[in-house]
Amino acid sequence: MPSELRPFHLAFPVDDLQKAREFYAGVMGCPEGRSSDHWIDFDLFGHQIVTHLAPKTEFAACNEVDGTAVPIPHFGVVLRMSEWVDLAERLRAKGVAFVVEPQIRFQGEVGEQATMFFLDPSRNALEFKALADLGQLFAK
Repeated sequence: MPSELRPFHLAFPVDDLQKAREFYAGVMGCPEGRSSDHWIDFDLFGHQIVTHLAPKTEFAACNEVDGTAVPIPHFGVVLRMSEWVDLAERLRAKGVAFVVEPQIRFQGEVGEQATMFFLDPSRNALEFKALADLGQLFAK
């Protein structure tokens, strides 16, 4: 892993900007950046995500990971464990339904991690994870 991790930029489609604003700013707690009538920037744990108004989308498929079907495509952030727990609690309190409930996968193995999957209002799949040892993020 590089010594100085740079923020990533991800632009993705949503079918309703107001619902995107309510979800990413209101539910997820992401500060809003610049916006127009067709897109909104958000700060997702220091990374720039941009919701672009586009026709309704749906995740394409699922793959099995450690015995659990996970939606593809998906995106998210690797958080500190305390941030992951706080986010899971916030999402539950806001009534967000999980595609994959918050859980520990690869338990007792290299790369053991906390993970959860959920959908935004436009059905974009998000995964947030945390590792007790971040040094194992790319371990084999």
